Amino acid sequence: MDVNGSAMEVDVVNVSPCLGSFVDDGTVESHRYFLARKTMLEMLKDRGFAIPNSEIDTTLQEFREKYGQRPDVERLRISAMHRTDLTNKVLVIFCGPNSVKMNVIRSILSQIMNKESLSRLILVIENPMTNPAMKVVEDSPFKTEIFQITDLLVNITKHVLKPKHELLTNTEKEQLLKKYNLEDKQLPRMSQKDAIARYYGLEKGQVVKVTYSNEIIETHVTYRCVW
Repeated sequence: MDVNGSAMEVDVVNVSPCLGSFVDDGTVESHRYFLARKTMLEMLKDRGFAIPNSEIDTTLQEFREKYGQRPDVERLRISAMHRTDLTNKVLVIFCGPNSVKMNVIRSILSQIMNKESLSRLILVIENPMTNPAMKVVEDSPFKTEIFQITDLLVNITKHVLKPKHELLTNTEKEQLLKKYNLEDKQLPRMSQKDAIARYYGLEKGQVVKVTYSNEIIETHVTYRCVW
């Protein structure tokens, strides 16, 4: 038994350096926050906000060195201005693992300075929000979006099978409708609750150009109106 035990110990010692790069010895909590924050940064950049590539390219190790193994959600906040519309400012707040009750939302809103300059608030929650808390959100003076952290662990737009989505400007939308003699309600529809629509923060009436590309159909373009 001692001989077998010794041989086993030698095998583990010999193999462990090879496996070391596949072992994550950090906390699951920090990994989840890292993935969610990275997806959120990519989302904001895709929406046209000024997000430095250096922030998006932060590695898990660098994230843990900066925020620790059990990140303080207050430090994970993101504030950004739109690249072309300086009146468009967004604030992202991670609510943490606690239940999201009315007093939590009121506390968050009370801490926001210069509310009149904020266009959009995004809340990342880990537990369901209570109905009273939701009512406070609905009554806030700015557009508020809510994402579950589990929805942000993977960037759905990076999936190889997802078609490319491009938001048309109002001018491009009018040109499209005029070209095909259509009304927007005659276009194929996309629900505002669709994962892609939520990712890009699309509003009702906006039109997106959807480009499908693969080896079978090569390239196919269609347009969808958000409803």
